[in-house]
Amino acid sequence: MEENKIISNCRLVIIGGSAGSLNALMQILPELTALRNYAIVIVVHRKSTDDQTLEELITLKSSVPVKPIEDKTILIPGFIYIAPSNYHLLFEKDDTLALDTSEKINYSRPSIDVSFESAAEIFGSSLVGILFSGSNTDGTLGLQAIQENGGKIVVQNPLSADMPFMPNNAILFTTPDYVLNNEEILALLNSINS
Repeated sequence: MEENKIISNCRLVIIGGSAGSLNALMQILPELTALRNYAIVIVVHRKSTDDQTLEELITLKSSVPVKPIEDKTILIPGFIYIAPSNYHLLFEKDDTLALDTSEKINYSRPSIDVSFESAAEIFGSSLVGILFSGSNTDGTLGLQAIQENGGKIVVQNPLSADMPFMPNNAILFTTPDYVLNNEEILALLNSINS
């Protein structure tokens, strides 16, 4: 891995996580600078309610503006988007986001795999996928799809994860471009397209 290699031509960073990922996000998002011609989409396992606490917290803590997701929301560079609870988040060719209520995958909706695989089909080599802390296997197949479509994949260093099972599984079954702690993930995000 080339730790200092700058990622260019990125249109989307998609972040997935489960148990323990909020701690990592809260360390990274407040320090994030303006996004240079790319958007961030966050897909985390959450309770199946209409609770907007996660969106409110990230809006409060991040200097990057947060846009809510509804069906057919247009993806715009420079913004953070957060997958709503109880929907799978899908990507469409016209840069819109779609919400789907099909069955849960890995006991979860939104499923990280579903969103990662959908984004990989649309964004190909202009996609970066990041997988954080969690306690199941969701995300690994999605990272494989991102890599197979030419995108870059990043896995949180299991030693820095609150719940290392998810990143450990990803490292076992993929070949990450980067395995990074939270500070290094922040530096990577701030260097994209610079």
